[in-house]
Amino acid sequence: MTLKSHISGWSLFFLAAFSPGVHLQRHGSSSQPSSDSELPSEAQISRPVLQPSEAPPSTGTYLLNDRVGKPCIRATMGAEYIVTEKKKTWYFNLDPSSVKTGGNCDKETAVLSLTLPNQAASLQFTFRKENNFIYVTNVTAHVSPQPVCQGCANKTYSGVITHKKLFTAANSQSFKCKSGKLLLMSSELKIRLVPLQMQAFSVPNRDYGPKMECWADFNKRAIPIILGAVAVGLVVIALLTFQFIKDRRRPGYDRI
Repeated sequence: MTLKSHISGWSLFFLAAFSPGVHLQRHGSSSQPSSDSELPSEAQISRPVLQPSEAPPSTGTYLLNDRVGKPCIRATMGAEYIVTEKKKTWYFNLDPSSVKTGGNCDKETAVLSLTLPNQAASLQFTFRKENNFIYVTNVTAHVSPQPVCQGCANKTYSGVITHKKLFTAANSQSFKCKSGKLLLMSSELKIRLVPLQMQAFSVPNRDYGPKMECWADFNKRAIPIILGAVAVGLVVIALLTFQFIKDRRRPGYDRI
């Protein structure tokens, strides 16, 4: 090393020691201070994007086994999150391909949990068996979407329904509702399940048993039949009335 290079090295050392903002680096390596962009942040976590318009949700089928590997819950549904923010309505549909299924099954209680990665959204049903009937007693849900407006803070919308008897079906039967169900979770969050079919505790051959139809489906099927029967009845009454009046007006014979 020459005297000139030695003096230059010491000059650089003193410059770095007494001058703020100057950092020494070794040749062949880079030692830069880490920036905020290199650290994990909420922006890098996948968050649902709320939509201003409604679209039919994709239908998924979710199967949960008990501790011995026997199917204990089967559910088929499309799930739509309806969020109210600043007097506007926003929508988010649960993507079945991204859902992780979890839960547990006991003798009289069973839980089905549907969760997106990073807990971005969840939907949980608690089933209860009582006498010969099975129903959902608790429903919990949450969604943590991207802010719906510029400058809005990150927010989680959540809600819970407890101590209810929802989607009731007899033991070994399934509850089915093509018309769908709307659940009021909180003042800011609603969940629409459409279509919906579920069965708990007994899922023979990993399939549904006989179905118990919801009132909305029954009305859609029965009302046209009832209206048709009423229309036919009115037509028959009209024909009989016309025939009766015609017979009364027919001329007869006078007795001599």
